[in-house]
Amino acid sequence: MLNIATHSFTDCHALAAALAERVAARLREAIAVRGQALLAVSGGSTPKHFFERLSHASLDWSRVQVTLVDERWVPESSDRSNARLVKSLLLQHAAAAATFVPLHQHAVTPEDGLAALNAALDALALPFDVVVLGMGEDGHTASFFPGGDRLADALDPAGRERVLPMRAAGAGEPRITFTLPVLLDARALFLHVEGEAKRRVLADAQLGLGAGRDYPVRAVLERARVPVSVYWCP
Repeated sequence: MLNIATHSFTDCHALAAALAERVAARLREAIAVRGQALLAVSGGSTPKHFFERLSHASLDWSRVQVTLVDERWVPESSDRSNARLVKSLLLQHAAAAATFVPLHQHAVTPEDGLAALNAALDALALPFDVVVLGMGEDGHTASFFPGGDRLADALDPAGRERVLPMRAAGAGEPRITFTLPVLLDARALFLHVEGEAKRRVLADAQLGLGAGRDYPVRAVLERARVPVSVYWCP
């Protein structure tokens, strides 16, 4: 049996509020126990309301490090940049005091920037206290895209790399992504999904039906060592 707890909402604003409170509670707990907290979030359009709600959460944001689960290899000036999204919506209000560690580096390709990125990631107090994943209609999560050139390496449970480049037909730009072992080390895992189409994709992945057996998100669901809290709204 997969270790999944599903929280369904009829209103996506209500989902955003509930998820923000759950994440904030986990961050407060981490700060109380370890003096600091580490949060990894996903980009795209789905988490916008969640970011806005979380940015107002009452906690000691000066003790929180924020980074991304994955990133498109574009500069922050691009409207495709997840870092730009996080800075404009999450790292505002109370959360402006957090420390942000971006994944994109000033290099032409992810491979060229890998050494600098790994040096920057040394500042992260791993493991993550909270990881908030998203999911696409192709069953990808993080930058674990079907057909990705480094997909097998990124999903290898025995892999030793923290981050890997990824290229795939469905990815658009080249990407950089945290690998599965690093994400599975998180103390709390959330999966934020919106829309009926994605609900069906997730159901197929959970049940291992048809193409769902090979959806990359299933690797997270199968191997998670802590409960995966799914937050869904239409």
